[in-house]
Amino acid sequence: MFDKKRYGRLKWACRRGMLELDVLFMPFAETGFNELSDHQQEVFERLLTSDDPDLYAWFMGHQPCDDTEFSQMIKHILSRVKV
Repeated sequence: MFDKKRYGRLKWACRRGMLELDVLFMPFAETGFNELSDHQQEVFERLLTSDDPDLYAWFMGHQPCDDTEFSQMIKHILSRVKV
């Protein structure tokens, strides 16, 4: 479970060096994160530790993600966030 401090760090990690990623992660953290299961929240937190170029390639469909949990989370985020 995410306490206020951990959730604050997670929201800070959603701020990326690429605007394309910011517009995906920030709205999702605000509106979709709390609806995830505890395990899914941890997967999202781990996903945010990935490098921006990898995240960009995965989210834009330029490259498949080999991590099954990450791939499922990416699909979920894309289905929730309208850009």
